[in-house]
Amino acid sequence: MCLLIKYCAQFYISVIESPQPRQRTSVLKSLRYVTIGMNTWHSNLAPKLETKSSKSLIHSFVVKQHRGLTINPYQGCQHRCGYCYATYEWSPDFYDKIYAKSNAPEILESQLKSSKFKRIEPVMISSATDPYQPAEVRYGLTRRCIQVLQKYKAPYYVFTKSTNILRDLDLHTGYRDNCFLVWSITTCDENIRRLIEPGTPPADVIFGAIRKFVDAGVCCAVNIDPILPLITDSGAHLDKIISGCSNNGVRHVFGALLRLRADIWERMKTILDALDIREGSSKYQKTIFQFSEPIRPGVNIGPSKSYENRMLDILTYRVRCKGMIPKFPAFLWNRPTVSDQYTDTINHGSQDTLMKYV
Repeated sequence: MCLLIKYCAQFYISVIESPQPRQRTSVLKSLRYVTIGMNTWHSNLAPKLETKSSKSLIHSFVVKQHRGLTINPYQGCQHRCGYCYATYEWSPDFYDKIYAKSNAPEILESQLKSSKFKRIEPVMISSATDPYQPAEVRYGLTRRCIQVLQKYKAPYYVFTKSTNILRDLDLHTGYRDNCFLVWSITTCDENIRRLIEPGTPPADVIFGAIRKFVDAGVCCAVNIDPILPLITDSGAHLDKIISGCSNNGVRHVFGALLRLRADIWERMKTILDALDIREGSSKYQKTIFQFSEPIRPGVNIGPSKSYENRMLDILTYRVRCKGMIPKFPAFLWNRPTVSDQYTDTINHGSQDTLMKYV
């Protein structure tokens, strides 16, 4: 909300200093547009927390061409990322109401006991929310679900933007041969971060958390995703994140470009205007994403292949120059785990640790 006031103040100053009535009218319209637009993800109010029961928790999922499973102990997210892909029309209060699936650990264990999951493939935590958002401090559902996964020797990997994961340093460290952790870092620029993802911690704080897991021997990765055209796609911008990764022992760094959907595009237009990016919306439509409005519901639009390939080549080159691996950690998929529940049917022999495949 402080950032919203800041941008409103900047627009107001423009109104006062504008010598022409027509210009003043134009600026006032922009002020109204940005204020309303930012309110679609910015708020000075804490989200409402509620509990609900879930009928199932673990589902099939594909990430980076790797088939596996996923769990989401929460619905909704307090990080309030303007580019968020999880803000579907069936979840209009995604930012403002967080549902904690109170029976998640019990449902997860029940599902893992079923014959369907005799062969447990890597589990992503989580695909549609941040498992370590502030609600986890209150409910602890992610920790309890991870304890269930560990009980069944299931490999897992965590995607988060939060430093609350430090509360589970002991849990992940004790299972470091069967898991890895991924932090999503979009920017090291605090002015940009406060605008596009106001509920997330600063990058330097995240790097501090990563360092502790690296020192404990846990495989850590950083996902620069999404790379925002005209905002976070410069070489200097990427280098700050990559250098932070290198300085803190990150082994894998990868990323992806922004995808647009109708609701995401509305928020991105506001972001481009708030950052005063000249003809930003026009460049998105005519050059980078090459589309015409309106974007139809359910349609996802990626950037042009030439732009995307160029940006990913730049990212890969700069990551390699720092001696890191520009790929998603895939070692968990080399050895899908079979639950101990069925070990009486398994020929016991020496078993490689999954860290061998990093």
